[in-house]
Amino acid sequence: NGNWWCGGSIIGNTWVLTAAHCTNAASGVTINYGASIRNQPQYTHWVGSGDIIQHHHYNSGNLHNDISLIRTPHVDFWHLVNKVELPSMNDRYQDYAGWWAVASGWGTTYDGSSLPDWLQAVDVQIMSQGDCSQWWSLHENMICINTAGGKSTCSGDSGGPLVTHEGNRLVGVTSFGSGNGCQSGAPAVFSRVTGYLDWIRDNTGISY
Repeated sequence: NGNWWCGGSIIGNTWVLTAAHCTNAASGVTINYGASIRNQPQYTHWVGSGDIIQHHHYNSGNLHNDISLIRTPHVDFWHLVNKVELPSMNDRYQDYAGWWAVASGWGTTYDGSSLPDWLQAVDVQIMSQGDCSQWWSLHENMICINTAGGKSTCSGDSGGPLVTHEGNRLVGVTSFGSGNGCQSGAPAVFSRVTGYLDWIRDNTGISY
């Protein structure tokens, strides 16, 4: 209904991965494909709630299992619309601490800003679970980034991707940040994709 904005990642010709708090209680979603400018996609699909698979253990209170799949009409891949690869099953226990990754979305660029027209991206470093747990009570299937220097995800980036520089694998789905704001220095938290590889495979058949 246009009331909120989230990101998502194409993981197959008929599947988008996003955050459960983006799809929770939605009667349907409009998916914009192939946009650099937010309101100028190459095309859009509307998908009803029957094609949204929210994680069965999603908890809206503590945001555990904040991950959803959206079954979409078939999408042909080309240079403006393509998939991102999931981590390999062999990497399911990789914690990615110290790895560099890129987070992207059309979320606000500072606390209280309006949504940008152009897609934004930022290079960030993934933190260890130990370092991040000094800030947050972490579920094992969460992964965090260091937001030093004001580089972070922000309001409107939810559901979007965290993709490693090395190998270009989707390792995180943007989940939450500090109530004190995106520039507070607190780590930003993502759903850890390696923790959901079985769930994704069981629902979509996609695995690496």
